[in-house]
Amino acid sequence: MGQPTQKSRVDLALIALSSPLSVGIYQEGRLIQKIQTMQKTSEALPEIFKDILARYDVRRVYFAKGPGSFMSIKLVYIFLKTLQIAKGIELFGCEAFAFNQGAPIKAFGNLYFVKENGKIVTQKFDVPPRSEFVLPKRLTELECSDDISPLYILPAVKG
Repeated sequence: MGQPTQKSRVDLALIALSSPLSVGIYQEGRLIQKIQTMQKTSEALPEIFKDILARYDVRRVYFAKGPGSFMSIKLVYIFLKTLQIAKGIELFGCEAFAFNQGAPIKAFGNLYFVKENGKIVTQKFDVPPRSEFVLPKRLTELECSDDISPLYILPAVKG
């Protein structure tokens, strides 16, 4: 019998706040592969991670912890927290603005999350602002921390 092959050690970046869901695979901090899907987060995450974990030794996951889709934030947090416990993978939470150059992020209706003076607030836009989430080419471009608490920001409901 042959020796088992050693899996390459990688880090991941995950953006699951809107479509497409994006996962970046990084080796030595550089993006080596991008995976994108229009599937729902709940369907895509298990499939994508099953494949990645079979092929790689994942050390760390950097992920957008919000603001954004409430359900996606919840799903991603529970999924990644389970991986952290089961596989010992380190997690780092990033504000979603780190993945879209600080552009407004869709909340609901014509309200968008914006960052003003270090605070996240909602702002109304009659014309939807252009905002695209992008995986960085290098992980050093991300501002993240070991605070992985979901960033739920729900604006007050107005009657």
